[in-house]
Amino acid sequence: MATKQMYARSEIGPGKQGFSKTRSIIEAAFYGNNVVEVTSLEQAYEMAKNSPGTVVTDMPVYKGETFGLPEDAKVLLFNDGSVTGRCAAARRIIGEPGVDTTDLDKKLMDAVYDTRYSTMYHATAYIGLDPEFMVKAHLLIPEGEENILYNWLINFQYLSEDYKKMYSESRMIEGESDIYIFSDPQWEHEEHPLGLTYFDTDHNCAALLGMRYFGEHKKGTLTIAWAIANRNGYASCHGGQKKYTLADGHTYVASVFGLSGSGKSTLTHAKHGGKYEVTVLHDDAFVINSDTCSSIALEPTYFDKTADYPVDSEDNKYLITAQNCSATLDEDGKVVLVTEDVRNGNGRAIKSRLWSPNRVDRIDEPVNAIFWIMKDPTIPPVVKLKGASLAAVMGATLATKRSSAERLAPGVDPDALVVEPYANPFRTYPLANDYVKFKKLVEEKNVDCYIINTGDFFGKDVTKNITLGVLEAIVERTADFKQWGPFEDIEIFEQEGYVPDLSDETYVKALKARMNDRLEFVQSRNTFKDGYDKLPEDALEAIQKVIDCLK
Repeated sequence: MATKQMYARSEIGPGKQGFSKTRSIIEAAFYGNNVVEVTSLEQAYEMAKNSPGTVVTDMPVYKGETFGLPEDAKVLLFNDGSVTGRCAAARRIIGEPGVDTTDLDKKLMDAVYDTRYSTMYHATAYIGLDPEFMVKAHLLIPEGEENILYNWLINFQYLSEDYKKMYSESRMIEGESDIYIFSDPQWEHEEHPLGLTYFDTDHNCAALLGMRYFGEHKKGTLTIAWAIANRNGYASCHGGQKKYTLADGHTYVASVFGLSGSGKSTLTHAKHGGKYEVTVLHDDAFVINSDTCSSIALEPTYFDKTADYPVDSEDNKYLITAQNCSATLDEDGKVVLVTEDVRNGNGRAIKSRLWSPNRVDRIDEPVNAIFWIMKDPTIPPVVKLKGASLAAVMGATLATKRSSAERLAPGVDPDALVVEPYANPFRTYPLANDYVKFKKLVEEKNVDCYIINTGDFFGKDVTKNITLGVLEAIVERTADFKQWGPFEDIEIFEQEGYVPDLSDETYVKALKARMNDRLEFVQSRNTFKDGYDKLPEDALEAIQKVIDCLK
């Protein structure tokens, strides 16, 4: 699938596909006489290496020449001051109720105007690594922000000759233009003290203003790519996917979805002691064709937390860049990273695709199962959801526990679940779109659906080994699921020490409360943002049916 960058003159103008006021403000900036094209990853590396404030470590990039870097490339570190994470409060999405486009477009006009005395760098990359889904994206960013530009080109696919050929041979998709992103990380505005991320996803463009953190650029770009996928028959996935090949030749494709810290990446990259051949698609961003159920990765590399990887970890062999970490000298006087979140929380790094030895960009085999990963202490280590509506709505109410470090307002229940639909806070289209696509996978494509609890079950930790054991039993088809108590659409695979006691009033009361959290979330969508995220009636009915069994 190819997007459109150039237009016949008859196609240009008000009301034509691909054009809007916001898009017109952003795209014109790319053609200014202060714009310099960045044409290769090697050029971007040299620019980032020489950018003020960059720490050039003595850690080599492993086989960097195989993906466009100089043979002697080193891991580059850049720190963003006190900004070390994304800011949801800064997001404004055209089409959502309450978004004042008149005001924001004027601010955007001034932001573009204020960069006229700056050299601006224009980089281009592909999002999606297969001709079936492959869109072109453009980033415009000021001089001085070379590390963001370099990380962006690494995170996505730079325009190598092989990928240029692949893109040229992919089909044009009607009505979809290239992605254009204007960024000025040093932008300030008194009305936006946290910055502004302004999206017009109907016209494939965004402005990232006052955003130093690279993750804003990564997820800002994916936000638009996922919106394109949603419009064109794909389920947009913020999760991981892998394929197991068993000794008898059978394959099993598992997709896992979970919030940060839930174990999504751990499960995606688990090697299971070599019991199977494991093929990894990605651990963060992919799409599923809702007709064929095949899947496509959107990124070649991995943007991973560094907290769990000490400086001597073997995994650090695959680092390309690091952000918001420290550095020190080792016993040989070499500059190395200090990775374990000493400087700040959420230290990050980009790892090359070589980190996964059996990495692929497409899995043709249809998805066998979806796993909603949650930290809900009322759910046993694994349950299977039989009803399509229940399977889809449990994804729409994917939940975790609140952090013990979180400050809560008076009256807020500390045990109430925190919900993020489908573990994707970057959705810019109505929630019902995702609901319908995931329901279709279960109802029409016979995809199984499970909930895996990776937190604790009523105070007893669910260990990594238990979770992996559950997953392996499902893959090997040895898991014995049976109906869970009175719930017609839920089955349980009982684990010793983790069997729910439905005669325990305390447990039943807690389970009912957590299901009510989900019910209230779905009900709240009827009025939230003027009903923008309202779900079909069967979603509410599916949860209510579970609650009714607990009376």
